[in-house]
Amino acid sequence: PTMGDVGGLSATLQELRELVEIPLKRPDVLAKLGLEPTRGVLLVGPPGTGKTLTARSLAEDLGVNYIAIVGPEVMGKYYGEAEQRLRAIFEKAKKAAPCLVFIDEIDSLAPDRSKVEGEVEKRLVATLLGLMDGFAQTKGVIVLAATNRPDHLDPALRRPGRFDREVQFRVPDRQGRFEILQIQTRDMPLEDVDLDAIADLAVGLVGADLKALCQKAAYFALRRQVPNLSGPVPDTMTLVHADFLQAIKEIKPSVLRSVEVESPAIAWEDIGGLESVKQTLQESVEGALLYPELYAQTGAKAPRGLLLWGPPGTGKTLLAKAVAAQARANFIAVNGPELLSRWVGAAEQAVRELFAKARQAAPCVVFIDEIDTLVPARGQYQGDSGVSDRVVGQLLTELDGLQGCTNVLLIGATNRPSALDPAILRAGRIDLQLEIGLPDAAGRLAILQVHNGDRPLESVDLSHWASLTDGWNGADLALLSNQAALEAVREYRAQGLADPSQIRIAAHHWEQAHQAILSQRTSVANRG
Repeated sequence: PTMGDVGGLSATLQELRELVEIPLKRPDVLAKLGLEPTRGVLLVGPPGTGKTLTARSLAEDLGVNYIAIVGPEVMGKYYGEAEQRLRAIFEKAKKAAPCLVFIDEIDSLAPDRSKVEGEVEKRLVATLLGLMDGFAQTKGVIVLAATNRPDHLDPALRRPGRFDREVQFRVPDRQGRFEILQIQTRDMPLEDVDLDAIADLAVGLVGADLKALCQKAAYFALRRQVPNLSGPVPDTMTLVHADFLQAIKEIKPSVLRSVEVESPAIAWEDIGGLESVKQTLQESVEGALLYPELYAQTGAKAPRGLLLWGPPGTGKTLLAKAVAAQARANFIAVNGPELLSRWVGAAEQAVRELFAKARQAAPCVVFIDEIDTLVPARGQYQGDSGVSDRVVGQLLTELDGLQGCTNVLLIGATNRPSALDPAILRAGRIDLQLEIGLPDAAGRLAILQVHNGDRPLESVDLSHWASLTDGWNGADLALLSNQAALEAVREYRAQGLADPSQIRIAAHHWEQAHQAILSQRTSVANRG
């Protein structure tokens, strides 16, 4: 592969080439200026962003030798075997100068010695440090090492003269995705395929994902044009836009495979009521994620964090999903208590990793439900060894780190806003707070209309039910609508009817559903 095979990384490639080309090709120039040549460069980024491809392409373009090592493959069964293998590879590189050595998954080869118990790993780290220091007298050899977990590396590895330079490989933006799609489809027979539109839809996908997307689209095209492999094959076969649309539904961003992620398909119209809240979200939040360049041009600051507060079941999660969907952003949802851990440092680490993932998958909405459990007012809990205070501190740090990052948004939900640490509600952190109260009669009617728009209602007056359900939240109304449908199904089956198109949900089904829910509530209240 050559640099022409690498898409969406022009700035990264330029930076890396400048670090590598002169020390490899003209080390004498550096010597005249008294400059120390670069010995090691760390390539940091999530899997699939092109670190390995870039290293190979760079060696090819510069016309230098290339030796690749995969971290876990160096490990041996016998004492001293791994260190011996590593020494042999570095010796080979010296003899092959100018040479580029590429170590993939270096975090498995040189983990932080303070966090591992195995002697093999500790000896291997010491060996690698010694070999890197030995390169001080060697000209024309540079080591590139790739990792997606830089915080797991031994700190000694990143000292001057070792891997003291770092190049970030980020998830490609829209233009980057378009470039990668162009490269991946250049040998494919496309017909009326709008790669621009596909790049728009492929939010969060990295190079490896986009390659998989193109391959999957080709398989869909094959299945469409040759449904039976034993039958005739057309002389010309093409990929059409629909093949890509079908393929993109099956590709999940690889940077998010270790977290629960969604690309919600919720429109504002799918949420009944809450008109003023929806308008505020559209104006102040959705626009910032969709058009960051407008904010940059005018110096306007979009909210980094947003708090939705109100009683349970009022639609806070649904609103957060709608923001992500309408802004074409990824959506990571976590529950406050899930991130808490009694192990020292584990909860703070979980918060750090959550925001690191969000930055990698930008544009991204991070939704923390029950955020009050994660960031309670500091000093409130005496028996948790300071865990709560440390987590609050970490979350504040992460929010402050989002300044200038216009494509990551934190949305927190709580029904106890007074329990939150006041520091998190300051300007520049969670600076937009919206109350999501119980719906009024008009809101309840809108919610019932959303939930029953596609249901076969017969003589059901939704306004009547909106007025009868004062004090009910959106979740209650969804339950009532579903319960009425279940009552209709039960009656239909009892009558032994066979044609599903004849089923209707009538007023008496709603009466039965309403009664069932009220009875259930009374029973629960009595038990309590």
